[in-house]
Amino acid sequence: MTPPRPEGGGTALRGIVKRFPGVLANDHVDLTAAPGEIHALMGENGAGKSTLMSILYGLSQPDDGTVEVDGRPVSFGSAADAIDAGIGMVQQGFALFDTLSVTDNVIFGAEPTRRGLIDRRAARAAVAGLIERHGLRLRPTDRVGDLPVGVRQQVEILKLLYREARVLILDEPTAVLTPAETDRLFDVLRGLAAEGRTILFVSHKLHEVLALSDNVTVLRDGRVTLTCATADTDRAALAAAMTGRDVELDKVYPVGTPGEVLLSAQGLVMRGHPGLDDVALEVRAGEVVGIAGVAGNGQTELVAAIAGLRQLDAGTVTVAGRDVGGFGVRERRAAGLAHVPEDRAEVGSAPGATLADNLAVGFQRRLARRGFLRRQAIRAHGSAIVAEHGVRAASETVPMRTLSGGNQQKAILGRELAHDAPVLLVEQPTRGVDIGAVVQIHQRLVAYRDAGHAVLLVSAELSEIRALADRVLVMYEGRVVASFTKEEATYEALGLAMAGVTS
Repeated sequence: MTPPRPEGGGTALRGIVKRFPGVLANDHVDLTAAPGEIHALMGENGAGKSTLMSILYGLSQPDDGTVEVDGRPVSFGSAADAIDAGIGMVQQGFALFDTLSVTDNVIFGAEPTRRGLIDRRAARAAVAGLIERHGLRLRPTDRVGDLPVGVRQQVEILKLLYREARVLILDEPTAVLTPAETDRLFDVLRGLAAEGRTILFVSHKLHEVLALSDNVTVLRDGRVTLTCATADTDRAALAAAMTGRDVELDKVYPVGTPGEVLLSAQGLVMRGHPGLDDVALEVRAGEVVGIAGVAGNGQTELVAAIAGLRQLDAGTVTVAGRDVGGFGVRERRAAGLAHVPEDRAEVGSAPGATLADNLAVGFQRRLARRGFLRRQAIRAHGSAIVAEHGVRAASETVPMRTLSGGNQQKAILGRELAHDAPVLLVEQPTRGVDIGAVVQIHQRLVAYRDAGHAVLLVSAELSEIRALADRVLVMYEGRVVASFTKEEATYEALGLAMAGVTS
């Protein structure tokens, strides 16, 4: 049976202007999306995408221009107003209660009642009906904190469907998803569009936009540089519209010249699931070793163990010939280890501290005099990293959390490279980063390798692994099950090994 199509659902932003101190975030932006359409919004980090969507969702008000829903001008003073008008948004940072069930999260703030009390039977029935109707992979009674990231995102979408949203905004929804989770999300979104809902898909990933959307709008420096049917464009044209220049896509860098072993891990064992089962690896000076694998097969635990963030049950780790097994994080850094973590918000930075203070981490002794930190020196240090790595921020004094995800990533990478450590551990270096910044980050990692450093790279993007790694190790169920040279590391070979097929 075909589900009922929501009434209306089209939206338009016309001549939107939004200014912040020193920044013109949106400069007379037009965007129109019809019911049943998946419309992609692309642009580099800081191009104005999130600002535009926050205006549509009522989180911010435009300085000029109009917002229309169902062909009528509207004015939202808050997100609640937008929700009442049928607009919902799944933001990059999920707003969920980990200790509560799926049902409790979905109905929060809009609970069905009976005789003045929450009608839990009606709530569970409503949520179960939505799950079945849209083919989602969760249960009403599941505890949200026990769900993987991709399934938690489905809970956020459920919240919008429960509130009968006709326009759904998804801001970088695949930034933390595995390829399989991304495919499932796309199936859900196509189903929602088929019901007549409007989907606004904010992304910087070219292949995803081309695979999913009907139409695409590209922003650069707050202005629209391209609006067209997705079928009428290609990756090169989208990249050029985003960056203002031709971008060499899918560049594969030549192998380096390996020297002495700078990082050695032997017989690493970490009990639990996922854990580590007798993992051994070496990374030499002038070499990038890539770790490939489906998420949850021990890659995160491996890096955490080497960095000193997780306790090993057995095994040895040496950095530049020095056994660091008994060292904590600080001592391992002093021994020559730098680390760009996967979770830039919780592990890689202090979101409430200023950008300058975040960039000073690990440099405190150098930036102090007679035991006191020098604020001017901290700002100058931060300013140098910001300029070198193209971090977009109003100033070095703004809180780290105010930066876009991609600019946070560039800042953290710049800080770790500035340490000039012999060994660099880098996880998901381009997650949430636009195409122009991807090219820049890849170039910097290769330059770091060529300067004689050892780089251990973990990435969910096989194209990134193949572009940067001189050797590739594949992890499966906590073990290294295959090793490939750059020439041997084809997509097919890596895919089979990631599935546990090694013969």
